[in-house]
Parts: sequence; structure tokens; C-alpha cells
Amino acid sequence: MESGTQDSQTILGTVHTRVEGPDKVTGRALYASDRLGSETTAHAALVTSTIARGRITRFDLGAAERVPGVLGIFTHRDFAGAVAPVKHLMAGGYANSSHRPLESDAVAYAGQIVALVVATNQEAAEEAAGAVRVAYAEETAAGGFDAPGAETVRLADLKAQHEDIIRGDAATAWRDAAIRVEARYETPVQHHNPIELFTTRAAWDGDRLTVHEPTRYVGAVQHGLAAQFGLDPAQVRVVSGLIGGHFGSKFALSQHTTLVALAARRLGRPVSLVPTRRQGFTIANYRPESRHAIRLGADRDGRFTALVHEAETVTSRFDPFVMEGAEVSASLYACPAIRTEERAVRVDRNTPGPMRAPPEVPYLFALESAVDEMALALGMDPIALRRLNDTAIDPVSGKPFSTRPLMACFDAGARAFGWARRAPRPGTMRDGPWRVGLGCAASVRPVKIAAATMRVRLNPNGTAEVACAHHEIGNGITTLLAMGAADGLGVPVERVTVRLGDTALPAAGISGGSSTTTSLMNALALGCGQIRDALAQAATGQGGRLAGRDPAALSLSAGRLSAPDGTGLALAEAVGPAGVETLAEFVPAGGDREKGLAALRQGHIGLAFGGGGRSVSWGFGAQFAEVRVHGETGEIRVAGLTGAFAAGRILNPLTARSQLTGGMIWGLGSALLEETVLDGAAYRNPDLAEYLVPTSADAPEVEALLVPDPDDQVDALGLKGLGELGIIGVNAAIANAVHHATGRRIRKLPIRLEDVA
Repeated sequence: MESGTQDSQTILGTVHTRVEGPDKVTGRALYASDRLGSETTAHAALVTSTIARGRITRFDLGAAERVPGVLGIFTHRDFAGAVAPVKHLMAGGYANSSHRPLESDAVAYAGQIVALVVATNQEAAEEAAGAVRVAYAEETAAGGFDAPGAETVRLADLKAQHEDIIRGDAATAWRDAAIRVEARYETPVQHHNPIELFTTRAAWDGDRLTVHEPTRYVGAVQHGLAAQFGLDPAQVRVVSGLIGGHFGSKFALSQHTTLVALAARRLGRPVSLVPTRRQGFTIANYRPESRHAIRLGADRDGRFTALVHEAETVTSRFDPFVMEGAEVSASLYACPAIRTEERAVRVDRNTPGPMRAPPEVPYLFALESAVDEMALALGMDPIALRRLNDTAIDPVSGKPFSTRPLMACFDAGARAFGWARRAPRPGTMRDGPWRVGLGCAASVRPVKIAAATMRVRLNPNGTAEVACAHHEIGNGITTLLAMGAADGLGVPVERVTVRLGDTALPAAGISGGSSTTTSLMNALALGCGQIRDALAQAATGQGGRLAGRDPAALSLSAGRLSAPDGTGLALAEAVGPAGVETLAEFVPAGGDREKGLAALRQGHIGLAFGGGGRSVSWGFGAQFAEVRVHGETGEIRVAGLTGAFAAGRILNPLTARSQLTGGMIWGLGSALLEETVLDGAAYRNPDLAEYLVPTSADAPEVEALLVPDPDDQVDALGLKGLGELGIIGVNAAIANAVHHATGRRIRKLPIRLEDVA
């Protein structure tokens, strides 16, 4: 049924195309780099270091300054001391790195910003940047694992809030296990590579700063810039319209943003920066390489008796940011004896950061590969082994899962994928010259939710408005908010206007952690409920048209405020000529209301776990992959991907499947293609010519199934979020399928032709 003609109370949960879709496909949508403003806008280009560690000894700017149109060349000699240090690590400033470029002559990593060139046009800025000459006193740099000078530290010593997990005596249980699997797994450096680059435009109006930048947390950018410049946050406005992809980058305050704003203030005119893709590899974050040692023990029936997961990941020399994740692998299956230990390896590179499904993608690659190895050692079907070790109780906390549909996902996925055709013995399925393999893996993701505020307005002409400072990153939240407002206020979707991505709007949190839908839709439901309650109280109060009726029984539907018997008021009469508006303030269950709202309005990233602490709430899924490996050439093709996902209440199956299938294709890239190649401490393939991502030719038939998962404990609306579920487990499913096809166990990603030929 066409939207707008259906019953307004049944919009959520049905298919609806994206309301912002037409603007995107016709080019009317504006991104940050489109907002150049006046003709006085100057253009900037970056100069980045060619060494990984050392000091700058001299600049030669003569040739660059002679380029026609150059307005200024700024180095640490101009900006040192101009930027105040601010809190970082997700606390109202830098998201994951405290590094301040152009603060001194020190070079901390290859690709660090060492100069900013500004000119009247982009071409002149780029030409001048290319003419800047920098001399260095180079020092020895440690680039990665096992490099001389790399420092390995226990995460528990680096981060006060981290605790390694110890449940039972894992060492003894491992020693006594009837069946044991011990293996090491590795994942590579990976970069986000969103199509939209890391654009910034800064303009001053007296002592007021306006920044246009694609970011997934305008509040953190606003408060971080205010702290850096010594301003009141009210003096800083940050606007982030539609975002052309981020996948974990564009995270809170970028290091280059302040430099652009400083240049704009010095020159007295707006300045716009559009960095190159190569520069995006070092001025933004990335997924660091990781190594995992898994020891998994089981009895002869297949019940797990011991799990040890030791992991180490790379971080920078100067920041304590580490993406930890063993708490997910430790809680996935029933096991009486568990030990985890996580370590950070500090090297001379830029600080890493979140990349979609930050810990689950590498950590579950290791665990789900080890589970497959255990199934082979036991002579069991891999799904049967997971079923045997399924658990309704988190083995670490002892709390119940709010729902646990993991095996329902495996059952639905196995039927759709055709798992029953899988031969038990690896290397025995063939199709002509192709060796065929089938693999599976679990996909799990803890539910996150955050405080949010939202302005909701209902007008007498039957239109509605929803506004908050959150972001449309391409996940379809604009459409969900329009659908939710239509449901809650009884108007057609087409009559709802949604405004997002501006610090002038009510504060909302980060677009990350799969928390956007869980946070914003609960805030919207609260706001719509407040409007309905206000109208119902007015209509049923003394002198109201529905005086004497129960206000709780009235509903907004089909442009009316209606009683159960069908009597009621037209919307214009119920609302009145001025309309009705509310500011909804949502705080997750179990959170301190005043502290939560205060932290939100200060730009802090306050993600909490769903369930309010009463239970453990996760989204679940099962990934299936069919792989074909050519018997002579070793060519690897993924012939099909099937995923079945349970993520609470699904509000729009169309956008949900879009996110899930996109994530699954990205997971294919994680398994077979994506790797940032290190040469010492420098990245050697920082472009889309040599950094391989899946293309249409690589993508097989992909099917994403939605498994019912009613959960009345996770939050008021039963939402879990699913943005990150799609990619989790795909790399393990493909690696397991490669083993099933060839008999070769590949424990290091990405899997390439030379691994199986």
C-alpha cells in the first residue's frame, strides 16, 4: 500500500523508500564540500610529513609563496601555542587522538600535517603545497608488531577502566581438556575510505565560528573547538548535513579542523579544505592490525571446557586508545573456565580508531575460526557444535540474555543457504575445476543506547517537524524519524519534515555503536507521546470538546484526535492555531537523568548498554558463505552470502536489509581484499587503485533474512540496532568455507591466491 494512504498507525515496521533518496540521486543533496559560501572563500591544501619520526629542521617556502593566488602558508612557527589542549578519548573533544599538528617541530608519524597552504583557488593551493620543501632530522621509527622499538603493554596497565576476564581456572581446564584447539590468527591494517573526503569549511563572524564538516558527532566538534579557542560553546556552530560515508571515521573532532579555523581567522575570510584521499589515510583513524592466540578446550561430546583469548592490537606512541574486544568473544558461548588478556603495541603511527563493528570483526574472526577448527577435531557439524554450546546466561557476568535467538538465526540461515548439501569432509565438494566450500560463523553485537533530546512539533495544517543535532550518515534515520513521527502524530510520512546535523538543534549523541536508531527513536516516541498527552488533556479537561473522557484512551490517528468509539476532533481544532511543540529529553533506563543530559549537552559520548543493566542485550546473526577455489589457479570466488539476523524490532525492512547486505559485502572485502600495506611505519597503498575493496564484479548473490526477535527488556520500543551486525562474522565464514573447499586453514587475513594455490 502506498505510504500516506495506509493506516497511520502501521507505518513503522513496513517498507518505505528513503525520504532523502530523490535528493541524493538527482544531485540536489548538499554535502560539506558543496557549501563553499561566498566568493571570498579561500581554499586550503595540506603538506604532510615524509618521515615517520624526527624533527623538522627547515622549511623552504620560496617557490610556494611565488605561486599566484597564495594567501598564506602556515606551519608550527605560526600556530604553535594557538590551540589549547582539550580532553580526548570521547570526552567532548578529539575522539581518539590528542595529537595537535603544527604545535611543534616534532614529527610523530608519517603523513602528519606539517603545513597548511591557503590560496584563492584550489589549484593554486595544491600547486603551492607541492612546492613546499621540508628538511628533517629523521629518527628510527617502529612501524608495527615486532619492530625494534615497539612497546608492548598490558591493556589493564594502559587503561584504568579495563579489566582482563578470569572465570574459573582456564589453565587447568585447558590442560585437562579431552579435545584441544590452539592457534594464532591475524588481521591486517584497514582504512575506511568513504567516498566523501574529510572536508572542512570554517568561517568567522566576529568571535563566532561556523564550521561545515561531515562528522558523526557535531556536539563533540562544537565543544572541542570551543575549548581549543577559549570560546563559549554557544559561539561555535557546527553543521553536518548528509554524510557520504564514514564507517567509523569522521569521528568527533578532527585534527585538521582547528587549523582551517585558525587560517580563516588569520586571513579574515572563510577557508575550505578538501584533503586528498592519500592524506585521508593519516589525518583520520583506521582499523589497526591485530593478533590473537586462541586456546579452546572441549570434552568428547563437544561441550567447551576452557577458553583462553590473548589479543594484541597496535596503537600510537602518544595515545592510549586501543580497541578492546575480548569481552564479546568471552561471552559468546557457554564455558566454565575463561581467561582473556589484551595488550597494546605502541608504535610510531597515527592513532587508530573505531571502524564499523570495531572489536567484533577481528576478535570474532579468531574465535569463530577456532570454533570451526574444534568442530573438525570433534567430527561434528559446525552448527551442531554451536548449538551444543549455546547459552541463555552470559558466562562472564552471570546475567541472562534479554533474548538469545542465535540458533534461530542459524536455523533460518541454514535453510535459506542450503547447508544440508554440505559434505562433512573438507576438499570433497567439486564443480568441474572448482573446489567448493561452505562455511558459517556467528554474528553478535552488544546493544548500545544513548541520551538524546529532540524537538517535535505538530502544526494545525497536518504537518509535523522533527529536529535534533544527530546525523544522517546514509543509514536511513531520516526516513525512520519521518515514519515514527507519522505513526505517533497521525499524519502522512510526506507531511513530516526532519532536520538533523546542526548544533543549533537540540543535542543528540554520536552516530556510532549501532545506537542511532535505539536512541533517537526512543526520544521521538517520548516526544510524540508528550504531544498526544497534552492534546488529550486539553480536549478532555473542563470546557474541552471531549470533556469527561479518559485522556489515556485518546489517540492521534488519520489527522484526528480520536476516542475508541470514533468520536474526536479534527487535527486543526485539537492543535489550535499556534500548533503544539515539545522538547523530549530521553535518557536510557538505569541512567542518571541529570548527569546524562548534562554530559550530552557538553559533547560527551555517553553510550550505555541496552537492557539497563538488568540483562545482557545483544543483536545476533548467522553468516553463511559459499566459496569456490579454482583447482589449478587458486582463484577464489565467493559464490553466495546468506545472513540471518535478529535485531529486535525492525522499523523498516527495506533500509534494514540495505544496511545488512552492504555490511556483508564489506565483510567479503575484509576476508579477501582489504589490507593497508606497511613499509616500515608508512602506508604504501593509500588510494583506491591499490587499496582493494569489493566492486560489483566481486559481489555475489547476497541475501539478508530478518528473524523475529521480540525483546521487551532491551528498551521501551524493543530496538537493538543493526548497523554493524552485517559485517561481523563474514570474514570467518569465508575463511571456514575456504578450508572446507581446500583443506587449508588460513589464519591470516586477507586470504589471497597464493595462500591456496
